Amino acid sequence: MTLGISSDCGGGILRGANWGPLFLRSTLIDQQPQAKSFDLGGVRVIPHLLHDKYLNDATISNCQKALYDNPNSEYYVSPLSITEDVCDSFYATFTDKGIFGIGGDHSISYPLTKAYLKAKRAQGKRTAIIHFDAHTDLLVERLGIDLCFGSWCTHILEFLPAPHHLIQFGIRSSGKPKEHWESTFGVKQHWAHEIIERGAQAIATEVIAQLKADNVDELYVSFDIDALDEEFASATGTPEGNGLTPQHALDILVALADEFPITGADMMEIAPFTDSSLVGQSSSETTLREGAKISAFLINAMNR
Repeated sequence: MTLGISSDCGGGILRGANWGPLFLRSTLIDQQPQAKSFDLGGVRVIPHLLHDKYLNDATISNCQKALYDNPNSEYYVSPLSITEDVCDSFYATFTDKGIFGIGGDHSISYPLTKAYLKAKRAQGKRTAIIHFDAHTDLLVERLGIDLCFGSWCTHILEFLPAPHHLIQFGIRSSGKPKEHWESTFGVKQHWAHEIIERGAQAIATEVIAQLKADNVDELYVSFDIDALDEEFASATGTPEGNGLTPQHALDILVALADEFPITGADMMEIAPFTDSSLVGQSSSETTLREGAKISAFLINAMNR
């Protein structure tokens, strides 16, 4: 099942990931027609909102009137809140199905993964999050906001069987060293230079051994397109050099999918009109092409 969340309210100073769901869907249809998924549609987004907990009652009521024609509606109004509610209901109804989420900025992975982890815990499944990103997304808060593109990982750790079940790949833009993040939060990281120097297969072999030792049953893959080098992914809010190639990412994903079922996934931070490379249309086309390749693999893996 595919769910689009066209929100970039949780992003940084360069926006535009709200266009990701529309353009990635179109690219998947045009370039990856073999990737079959039932499309649930999209979360309706009020672009000024992030999560209902940040709103006062009067604002919520006014937005409920706008969205549902009922100022006393029981439904949420902010994209993160709506997404979590939709996913909770989905997993309660379809216990053997998974959601492929398309964003949007990476804050959207908070409700997607939280709902997934809660549902799998209720089923007695041991899970791990496979997170591709140039950044750790392990801030506690950013400018006073606790749920955003740079902090979502911190706030899903409590729903994992253990913090080291968050395994991160491609990190290379950080104000602190790897040791800080691993010792402070208990996560496991494989930085971009390690993957490039040692090879994707060697890293994948280590991760598979870790997952088997931890008796992990199922995987969720969250993919920030900026995990890829800016040569392949410059149409995004925070492109970074010295990153992974698409083949690095696919080699790791193929190896993991051969050993563990991937039962949830997302693709985040594709911003088709954000061109930091100044190359123009080719920047967007390249980013969408590579994002679609990886998305198609994840969708097909979930369909196994």
